[in-house]
Amino acid sequence: MESPSLYESYFNRYTALVQENSLLEAFEKQDGALNAYLNEISEEKSNYAYATGKWTLKEMLQHMIDTERIFTYRALAIARKDPANLPGFDENLYAEHSVTNRRSWKSLRMEMLAVRVSTRCLFDSFTPAMLESTGTFNNNEGKVNTMGLIIIGHMYHHLKIAGERYF
Repeated sequence: MESPSLYESYFNRYTALVQENSLLEAFEKQDGALNAYLNEISEEKSNYAYATGKWTLKEMLQHMIDTERIFTYRALAIARKDPANLPGFDENLYAEHSVTNRRSWKSLRMEMLAVRVSTRCLFDSFTPAMLESTGTFNNNEGKVNTMGLIIIGHMYHHLKIAGERYF
C-alpha cells in the first residue's frame, strides 16, 4: 500500500510495516496475527516484563488499545471535517495511570477485540473521499487513511517487540 505523503516522519516506522493494497485487506490480514498473540499469552505470562522499568505484556496491550482508540478518534474527527488541532498524548502517562496490572488478561483481550471490531466498522464506513481527508493532530497534518495505516503498523510494531523481547 502506498504511504500517504502527509504524516510526521515518526509514523513512517509504523506505516512502512503495512504491505497490503487496502486498509480492509490489512485489517483482515492482521486479525490472524492479533488473535494468535492474544491466545498465546497466559494470565501468568501477561504480568511479565522483560526488564525493570519496561511494560508488562498487560501494559503493552493496554497501550495498544489506548493508541488504537486515539487514532480512531482522530480519523473520525478528520473525516467529519473537525477543524481542531487534535491533541497528542503521552503514552507513558497513560500507562502509569491505567492500573492495567490489576486487570485480567482475559478482560484486556476482550477489550482489544472489541476495539478492533469498532475500528474496522468505522474505517469500513468511510468513503474514498473521507479516507483522503486531511486534518491536524498534535500539530501535524495527516490523512484519515494514514490513521488506519498507523493503527495497523503500530500493532505490528508491538507484536514484533513481544516476539523478540517477551518470548
